[in-house]
Amino acid sequence: MPFWKKVFNKKDAVYYPQAIVQGKPVETEVIARDLARISTVGNSDVQAVLGDLAGVMHTRMAQGKSVHIKGLGYFRYVLNTQGVKDLEDFNFDKQVKAVRIEFIPERSKLSNGMYTRALVDSDALEWIELSPDTEDTIPGGPDNDGDW
Repeated sequence: MPFWKKVFNKKDAVYYPQAIVQGKPVETEVIARDLARISTVGNSDVQAVLGDLAGVMHTRMAQGKSVHIKGLGYFRYVLNTQGVKDLEDFNFDKQVKAVRIEFIPERSKLSNGMYTRALVDSDALEWIELSPDTEDTIPGGPDNDGDW
């Protein structure tokens, strides 16, 4: 069950629902154990493959490719940049502020013409409302031994 809370946007003076994360992230070992339970592959084999996945994806994306993981979606590099008005001031290294990974969930067309996306089946999700002062747990953030 995913969680949400009411958030007030001061700039636009409106309330809107915001999805929030609670607790620590589910770690690779737990995902590996879950995958091993539903497959014929052992836990240690699943962990070994998952452990190598990021490096393999990086290698392929560094070649200018996107990575498609069937049933999950697409991953690719995107840039956060700062523009310049004059073409003579263009400098890739100075203008790139961050390299990020964009994830686009895989989608499938249903018989009724509608689409469904991997990881997001809104009919199956039961959203639970939490108090507006509930803190969001930022994955990979300072509360989870992140770099920032």
